[in-house]
This record gives sequence, C-alpha cells and structure tokens, in this order.
Amino acid sequence: MVPCPTCGDAVVWSPASAFRPFCSERCKNVDLGAWASERYAIGDDTDRGREGATPEDDDSDR
Repeated sequence: MVPCPTCGDAVVWSPASAFRPFCSERCKNVDLGAWASERYAIGDDTDRGREGATPEDDDSDR
C-alpha cells in the first residue's frame, strides 16, 4: 500500500490499480492540473556554479 500523492488515501500497488500511484482518475487529474498550471516545477542547476557556494550547498547526492 502507498499513499495517494494527492489526497493521502491508501492505494494498493498492483496492476489492478489503474490510476496508481493515485487512488482515482480525479486525483490523477488534480495532479496533472497542478503541473499544467505550473504550481509544481522541477528545479535547475543554476545555483551550482554561484560564487561563494560551499560543498554543503550542493545537494546533488540527495
């Protein structure tokens, strides 16, 4: 069992769960809408070469 990323309900992780990791089509579409409206974003590496950066600032191994 895994939690639905949208609502937190338990989802059985199996081929029978058509919308996994989401519990329903609604939760899947809510998540898709969040990406489409840019509420979610994937960061870039623009901070890596900044002046004064220390090894502790680099979280590439996390």
